Amino acid sequence: MPGQARTDLNLICRSLPEPTVTEQMMNSLNRNSLLLPVLLLLAACTGNNEELLAVQNYVNQTVNRPPGRIEPPPEMISYEAFTYSAANLRSPFEIPIDVSLASVNQQNSNIQPDLNRPREALEGFAIGNLQMRGIMSRGNTIWALVSDANNNLHYVSEGSYMGRNHGRVVSISEQQIDLIEIVPSGAGGWIERPQSVTLNE
Repeated sequence: MPGQARTDLNLICRSLPEPTVTEQMMNSLNRNSLLLPVLLLLAACTGNNEELLAVQNYVNQTVNRPPGRIEPPPEMISYEAFTYSAANLRSPFEIPIDVSLASVNQQNSNIQPDLNRPREALEGFAIGNLQMRGIMSRGNTIWALVSDANNNLHYVSEGSYMGRNHGRVVSISEQQIDLIEIVPSGAGGWIERPQSVTLNE
């Protein structure tokens, strides 16, 4: 009988399926790995109740705070256009000159610049930016040496033009160049005025 019982037990064990212990353990580990971050997060939240309450109190105080007073925008000042009325006056960048009109016939209404003549090189510079450097002569002809704002040297003689006011050279001496300019009169016409460029020693 004992041998028969042992045989029956072996038959029963063979008929049972093989246990899947490894698969069960893996499933259990996977579930635990998913639950672990959730548990850690809950532990962290429950451990900082005081900080959460402090934040909530600050939010409540901010919401219940009365609104501040907003200053009204400043009053806009209307813009007034500026009218420039000094176009006919002397440029502030030119040297002031003593102009005497007594020797010039200002009653001649036919005075006007010749706008059709070719412009000369020194007419591109203000008279205050031109300097006399000396003179040269040959026979009865005298030339004045004039430097411009770029330190370029020019030769002028009687009848040459200088400056931006249609200045015509009328005489040349060892000390200066005399010329007559034609400038706006301020009343819609033109007037002549004397001008000079002295020797720069």
